[in-house]
Amino acid sequence: MFPAAFDYLAPPTLDEALATLSERGDDAKVLSGGQSLIPLMKLRLATPSLVVDLGRIDDLVFMTSDGSTLRIGARVRHCDIEASPELRRDCPILHDAVRLISDPLVRNMGTAAGSVCHADPAGDWGSVMLALQASFVLRSRGGERTVEAGDFFTGPYSTVMRPDEVMTEIRIRVPRRRSGGSYQKLERKIGDFATVGVAVQVEMDDGHIARAGIGLTAVGATNLRADAAERALHENFIRRWYDRGLEQGSGVVGRRRR
Repeated sequence: MFPAAFDYLAPPTLDEALATLSERGDDAKVLSGGQSLIPLMKLRLATPSLVVDLGRIDDLVFMTSDGSTLRIGARVRHCDIEASPELRRDCPILHDAVRLISDPLVRNMGTAAGSVCHADPAGDWGSVMLALQASFVLRSRGGERTVEAGDFFTGPYSTVMRPDEVMTEIRIRVPRRRSGGSYQKLERKIGDFATVGVAVQVEMDDGHIARAGIGLTAVGATNLRADAAERALHENFIRRWYDRGLEQGSGVVGRRRR
């Protein structure tokens, strides 16, 4: 099928894009990489009267880290994440996940932020962001706000974003050195959406799990954070570590008590 007729605008600055969205509201849709919106428009599941293309806004293309926080701009493509040795070093789960997203053609055009905003419950990035406890920066003409990944998704293809807002960046706390993560995905064939998937990120501290994040793909109306499993993993690991110290008569228990 062909999409319904629409107007097209490619503003050179974010301020111009936000001004247009403020004026047009629900009539407009934002296009970043186009790998989610265009298929919906071809099926006429989305029929915006105006498409606002962010492709000329170079200020949204960046990947930076100050050692504690990783910032990924809204126009960073999947292939940019895949090719970054810094991201592979500082946050390996991103590199682990990006290789499972669709195929090279999609990864060369699609963006991580666009995928998150699309909010497909079978999408991969949503679960990874939940496991990493990422946050998203949303900007409108009226100002800027930051939303935690756990509060972002509200339903299938639905988020807390307002029609006049643009996600400008993803922020991720850089994992500690004693940490690890993985994204595992069951798919019918390579490149498919997940039949089911799980993202796990764990950080260790003094022999116990200090922090655990678990995100689930394609098991509910949204990507889900497995809060109870995270708490159980954290609390049970501490309990076993504490009990082992009692059995062995080690000085570790005494140090924790003080």
